[in-house]
Amino acid sequence: MGRGLERYGPVFTVHLGRQKTVVLAGYEAVREALMGTGPELADRPPIAIFQLIQGGGGIFFSSGARWRAARQFTVRTLHGLGVGRGPVADKVLQELRCLTGQLDCYGGQPFPLALLGWAPSNITFTLLFGRRFEYQDPVFVSLLSLIDEVMVLLGTPSLQLFNIYPGLGALLQLHRPVLRKIEAVRAILRTLLEAWQPPTPSGGPVKSYVDALIQQGQGKDPQGLFTEENMVACALDMVMAGTETTSATLQWAALLMGKHPSIQGRVQEELDRVLGPGRSPRLEDQRSLPYTNAVLHEVQRFITLLPHVPRCMAADTQLGGYLLPKGTPVIPLLSSVLLDKTQWETPHQFNPGHFLDAEGRFVKRAAFLPFSAGTHSPRGWGQHGAPRPQVRPSHASPDVREAC
Repeated sequence: MGRGLERYGPVFTVHLGRQKTVVLAGYEAVREALMGTGPELADRPPIAIFQLIQGGGGIFFSSGARWRAARQFTVRTLHGLGVGRGPVADKVLQELRCLTGQLDCYGGQPFPLALLGWAPSNITFTLLFGRRFEYQDPVFVSLLSLIDEVMVLLGTPSLQLFNIYPGLGALLQLHRPVLRKIEAVRAILRTLLEAWQPPTPSGGPVKSYVDALIQQGQGKDPQGLFTEENMVACALDMVMAGTETTSATLQWAALLMGKHPSIQGRVQEELDRVLGPGRSPRLEDQRSLPYTNAVLHEVQRFITLLPHVPRCMAADTQLGGYLLPKGTPVIPLLSSVLLDKTQWETPHQFNPGHFLDAEGRFVKRAAFLPFSAGTHSPRGWGQHGAPRPQVRPSHASPDVREAC
C-alpha cells in the first residue's frame, strides 16, 4: 500500500476488466471522499456476485431509495431493540457467561478458535429472531458453518474473476459453489422466519428485527422493502454482517494476545484493578479501562478487517482535483488509512499506544476507519477477501460437542 501510494498518488484508476475504477489511497483522500462528498458517494456499484445473491435488495448492496428505506428502518429498529445501550449490553454479558462456560470445559487446554465466534453470532440471532441458540443446536452449527464457507468462497480468485468478467464467469459456472451455499443459508432463514413470526398484533411491542419486518410489512410498502424476498435478503445481510466481523476480531485478538503476552498481562491487570474479582464489565466501565479499550481498537486497526468498501458516484462530483462522472465505481482503500504512516507512528506494528495519550488516557483517532464512514457505512460481508486468522477450525468440530 505504501509503495503504491507513493508511486501513483492518492487518486488513481485501475481497470477491472472493462470497468474503470477509481481507487483512493491514504487518509486525506479517503476522508475527503467519505466525509466530504455526502450523498454523492452513497451508492454501491453493481458487483456481479451480489447482484445474483441479493438482486439489488437487502441493506448493504442496494442503492437509491430502496437502500435509504432499508437503512432507516434497520437503524431505527436496532436502536429500539437497545443496540449500544443497556438492554443489548445485558444480553452480551449473558452470552459471555455461556462462552466462558464453554471455554472452562477445556480446562486450559487448546480449544477451536471458531468457538470465539459463537457468542457474537448468538447476539446477532437474538436481535434478529428474539432468541438465542444453544451452541450444540444443529441449526446454529449448520448456519455458522455455511457462513464460514461462504466467506471463504467469496475471497477465492474464481469469484474475483467472476466479478470482473461476469459473462465468462457464468459460462465457466464460477459462481455456482457460493450460490449453492447461499441458498442453503436462505433455506434456514426462511424456516426461522416462518417459525418465529411475531405473536404480537400490528403496533405491538417489537421484540426482534424479524418482528419489526413482519409488522411493517402489514402496512403500505411502496419500495417493496417488506416482501418476503426482500425480508430474507435483509435477514441474510444482517446474519452475514453481524457474525463475520466481530468473530474475526475476537479470533485475531486471541492470536495477538498470545503473541504479545506483555500486552495481555497489562490488559488483565487493568481489568482486575477496575472490576475486581468476579465482576463483569458494564458500559460505564469503558472510561475506566483506557488500555483495554486501546487494545481492542488497535486489534481492528492492525488487522485491517475490511480492506476496502466499494462505492459508486450517485452524481457528477469533484474529488481530489478530478471530476468523477455519475456511476463511476470508487474504492476507498480502508487498509491504506489504517496503515497510513502519516497518521500512525508504527503502522505495521501492533501498538496499543496509537490510541493513548502521554497520560495513558484513551484517544479517539480520526484515521480509525475499520468499517468505513459516511452515509453508507454499516459493516458488509467481510468484503469478500478480508484478512482472517490462518487457523481455520470448523464451526461444527466434533470435539466441542463431545467435550461440552
